[in-house]
Amino acid sequence: MMLGLAVGIDYAMFILSRFRHEVASGRSPEEAAGWANGTAGSAVVFAGLTVVIALCGLAVVNVPLLTQMGLAAAATVSLAVLIAVTLLPALLGAAGRFVAGRAVRDPESHGAGAATGLAARWAGLITRRPWAAAIGGMALLGIVAIPALDVRLALPDDGMAAPGATQRKAYDLVKEAFGPGFNGPLVVIVDAAGGEPAAAGEAAAAQLRALPGVVAVSPPTVNPAGTLALLRVIPAGGPADAATADLVHAIRAQARETGTSLAVTGQTAIQVDFSERVGAAFLPYVGVVVGLALVLLLLVFRSVAVPVKAAAGFLFTIAATLGAVVAVFQWGWLAPLFGVDQEGPILSLMPIFLVGVLFGLAMDYEVFLVTRMREEHVHGLGEREAIVYGFQHSARVVTAAALIMLSVFAGFILASETLIKMMGFALALGIAFDAFIVRMTIVPAVLALLGRAAWWMPAWLERLLPKVDVEGTGLRNGDAARAYRAENAGVAGPAGQPGA
Repeated sequence: MMLGLAVGIDYAMFILSRFRHEVASGRSPEEAAGWANGTAGSAVVFAGLTVVIALCGLAVVNVPLLTQMGLAAAATVSLAVLIAVTLLPALLGAAGRFVAGRAVRDPESHGAGAATGLAARWAGLITRRPWAAAIGGMALLGIVAIPALDVRLALPDDGMAAPGATQRKAYDLVKEAFGPGFNGPLVVIVDAAGGEPAAAGEAAAAQLRALPGVVAVSPPTVNPAGTLALLRVIPAGGPADAATADLVHAIRAQARETGTSLAVTGQTAIQVDFSERVGAAFLPYVGVVVGLALVLLLLVFRSVAVPVKAAAGFLFTIAATLGAVVAVFQWGWLAPLFGVDQEGPILSLMPIFLVGVLFGLAMDYEVFLVTRMREEHVHGLGEREAIVYGFQHSARVVTAAALIMLSVFAGFILASETLIKMMGFALALGIAFDAFIVRMTIVPAVLALLGRAAWWMPAWLERLLPKVDVEGTGLRNGDAARAYRAENAGVAGPAGQPGA
């Protein structure tokens, strides 16, 4: 629902903004709706495809919960794209003059004249000082990302629940009376392998008591069949502590060294294994998502540098967002400001979920901004002028969409649950970093530095890729042909035929 709301607003605003621009240029609402769909609508389709790739890529992690979430969200985004390019243009064509508003009554107010306004001035400043903008933006994100080097992932326990929740009160009572380890005991199963299970259990218990970080080991409990012995190991740390995860690995390592046939299970061990599995899948997931998106962006922008720049900017966004989350929720910096009363490890699902959601929105903003810049460049403007003019006409949409989603996500920071608060904080900050620092500062600066090279693609790759008309070149050619026929209607050609 959260992601469907995000992309639904983004796509509708982008097409609507282009519609208003075309109406202001003198087109009828019906024709403007077609033009908006042929330009902005094409960009929406490709932006939606990048989001779908990111969400379907969650299957790489091989966790059923994430796969189900990803596929359901991908279906939602697909429906949002379908509605944006079918129902929305129909509504614009039918009620366009009411939607267009002041643009119809005052066509010159949004005309295609010289670039003016705050967005144009900001783009002009960046293109005049591209090195300062690019280095300053990347340095800021790099500094914020430093705490991410110390990220520690774990699943939540009752110790991270809201202070007034009953499970948190019970957790604190047990912790104060018996120690933190009693909230997350480890279950060790010893296989007697045809021998005496009680004796095998006692021998394993003696070995376990000698390990550092073990507070107590229960006497072995033998199953009715007389084949297994069960031990409960109380660690010194809590369920989400790093020392407890180290103890799980130490028990398994000792079993391998001594040849003891035992297995470590229980809720705490399952959480440790799950967090490590998700953490190990993070980089492969990012690689798959970014790699597939690069191919798609190559089709859209007909450029090598633009897709690479888009992916690199997203990596900066993720690193800075994770760094800020670690600083606040794990280290406790500025914790009271955000209502965080208990610092602890980062939810293991959060980084992958963050990538899945933020990647889609980041590529939306990239496509919305840069396709308009490329469109103006393809149609004759110089490199710097195309950046400024394209930025002027797309920045308002990106700014509005980003502020809406930032507000939606920031609302979750007010939740009492730390995990919901963490997700809202990460998504809101990630949107702010990506939209305002990466897409609206670093991206135009890098494009200005690259100049003509920003739109370069090797000839052999150009021939391999299918032609995709996102800039509306076919629409412009059709307009030119109609204008030519209108101007030459009834004029005899060289063979005596009408010029039309």
